[in-house]
Amino acid sequence: MSASNMNMNNRVTFYEEKNFQGRSYECSSDCADMSSYLSRCHSCRVERGCFMVYDRSNYMGNQFFMRRGEYSDYMSMMGMSDCIKSVRTIPMHRGQYRMRIYEKDNFGGQMHEMMDDCDNVMDRYRMSNCMSCNVMDGNWLMYEQPQYRGKCMYMRPGEYRNFMNHGMSQGMRFMSMRHINDSYY
Repeated sequence: MSASNMNMNNRVTFYEEKNFQGRSYECSSDCADMSSYLSRCHSCRVERGCFMVYDRSNYMGNQFFMRRGEYSDYMSMMGMSDCIKSVRTIPMHRGQYRMRIYEKDNFGGQMHEMMDDCDNVMDRYRMSNCMSCNVMDGNWLMYEQPQYRGKCMYMRPGEYRNFMNHGMSQGMRFMSMRHINDSYY
């Protein structure tokens, strides 16, 4: 089954009020600007699939990972304002996971190839920074703190020479990462 066919099974419904009340918007594909559908968002229900939600349009700004489940007041739970501006579906991946992480921008400094989750880049690889990466296979979440904590960023296959070019703030670095496997779906 192709990635586009798998995305058709994804479905999330956003609600303007807590506890799934008020106006709603059902989404099953990427949406670069949700402001025309809802004025605010305080709860959502992920029926199928995985999604990243963003506090700025065009998939920029702070990102939050959402998997199947009910989020009756997820805005306060995640410390996010009421402004989800865009949403991206995460296709299910079957197969191996591979990513190369680099200590510096533009694939500079130390390089390590990963196929498994890493809860602490400093402990495992003796790297104080991860400033660029090349995702060869699978979908990954990268976190600013060890143990998969703090702000995160969704990484799909591709080259990421400088994380600031992908909506992250200056000085943002990643200290742990995990792949998004089928148990999340």
